[in-house]
Amino acid sequence: MVVHYASANATTIACLDRLFYSTGFDKRMKVGASVVVARRGGCSSTFDELNKYFTICGMPVASSQYWNSVHGREKGEANKDLEGLQTLRALARNMTFLMKSIALGKEQFGLPDEEEWQPTHFIR
Repeated sequence: MVVHYASANATTIACLDRLFYSTGFDKRMKVGASVVVARRGGCSSTFDELNKYFTICGMPVASSQYWNSVHGREKGEANKDLEGLQTLRALARNMTFLMKSIALGKEQFGLPDEEEWQPTHFIR
């Protein structure tokens, strides 16, 4: 995800809104991870914005050694961000481990029980 004005771009957000709202398949225990790229700032707010899609659907979020971001403005510049690339390699290892662990857990224990949704509306 490329960062614009400390946020994901509107096209991406519209796509994610539709994807996460309209799709009926069960997303629980499907591992999610977001990766953001920016010239300089706005990565952490965009990273937070994208991860909310996963957490509202019961998806575990894979972590790394830092927020999943790399920095660069022009094509190829992100390849020079050695710390960012190390962060993404750690993310790949952690995500792989988490997916394998969940698969083993589902095989042995099944999925966690799910309660019926109890919506609360604050306007009475």
